Amino acid sequence: MNTFPPTDYVRAQSAVPGIEVYVPRPPQEMQQDVVAFHCPQCDATTAYCAENGGLTCIHCGHYEAPAQSIVGKAAAEFEFTVETVARAAHGWGIERKELSCQRCGVHTTLSTDMLTHTCPFCGSNQVVQVKATQDILRPRFLVPLQIGEDDCRRITIAWLQNSWMLPKNLQQLGRTAEFTPIYIPFWTFDAQASAYWRAEVAHTRQKTVWRNGRRTTQTVTEWRWESGNVELFHDDLLVNGSNQVSKMLLRQLRGYDLQALVLYDASYLAGMQAQAYDVDLETAWELGRAVMRQRTKTACQGQATSQRMRNFSMSLDFSEETWRYILLPMYLATYAYGRDRFQVMINGQSGSIAGQRPVDWRKVVGATAVSLLPAILSGLLALYVTATANTAHLAAPVGFVAALALIGALVFIIHTVQTALKMDDV
Repeated sequence: MNTFPPTDYVRAQSAVPGIEVYVPRPPQEMQQDVVAFHCPQCDATTAYCAENGGLTCIHCGHYEAPAQSIVGKAAAEFEFTVETVARAAHGWGIERKELSCQRCGVHTTLSTDMLTHTCPFCGSNQVVQVKATQDILRPRFLVPLQIGEDDCRRITIAWLQNSWMLPKNLQQLGRTAEFTPIYIPFWTFDAQASAYWRAEVAHTRQKTVWRNGRRTTQTVTEWRWESGNVELFHDDLLVNGSNQVSKMLLRQLRGYDLQALVLYDASYLAGMQAQAYDVDLETAWELGRAVMRQRTKTACQGQATSQRMRNFSMSLDFSEETWRYILLPMYLATYAYGRDRFQVMINGQSGSIAGQRPVDWRKVVGATAVSLLPAILSGLLALYVTATANTAHLAAPVGFVAALALIGALVFIIHTVQTALKMDDV
């Protein structure tokens, strides 16, 4: 006698009331047991070390290299089906604690042996720790952390002294800042875009006409309909899975090299913090499709014989849609300067840095004032030669120099103020 449901199927969420949906039970190998990391020599806690890429005992120094399997961009991808999402592994694969910040609201996970009580995003100590749930999707791949805390400190010190607008004592903060290594969630998407476009495109030509008995040339614009087809494959489009990371800072960090992707293993998270996604797959895919749509539109417009067009329309279809859930490494640090707190991010793979820096506005005001001196002096000289009979003929050249000096000073002031505002307004 057949039983229902079959033993190799499990119940899934149904979008239609009254209808029950069953999907194949996830393979046993995808539901790994929760594991712990302890030193085989002294039974102390081990942690992942970026310098040697393995597990290092914090007590006796015993080193154990993880079995790295670099898969790069060949890492397997999921299609957009209910079955693939249901069959994906869940949980971190290791028991972890969750840190909930009462100040900024972010949730991060950390190893059960870690005693930290500081939020890596805002530096607040107002946190609550609970046992992390294991019902989230498990990352399938990650890029291992490749730089250490000493590298972060060296990078930050250099970054805090590369502008004359920064306070002199800012470098000391780079030496004392606490850097927290953390894995941030990302989604990657692939899709084949097939688009058909149509638009009126402007074409100009010169036309000779007679006006008032004289022959003149004028420019005439003619609008012609054009159309075309675009096939564009979007490969590994990254969408941030965290709402807590500044999008502006992420753009400044520059990209990660996904050729370094390895199979996910809980050992990479030993002794480190990680954040689970709070931007779910469906939301991330909508964001990704919007980016793909704009890139495809740009490709369509690039086919036109002129970039001046009107009544543009595009029909777009996506196929071969796949996704991955991955983790990418980063260092976070917050430091206080005066009454304000500033955040620094460092790419845990490449070492590129982005963040907020306080500006010494006394330096900015002084520099802008000095930049106006040539214009002021030139203007006074122009007034003098104008009032003097023997040198009146020099007034026009000197006035021209004064005008150029003023324009140069204004350009310098605008550029300096904009740069200063960008440093601490992220």
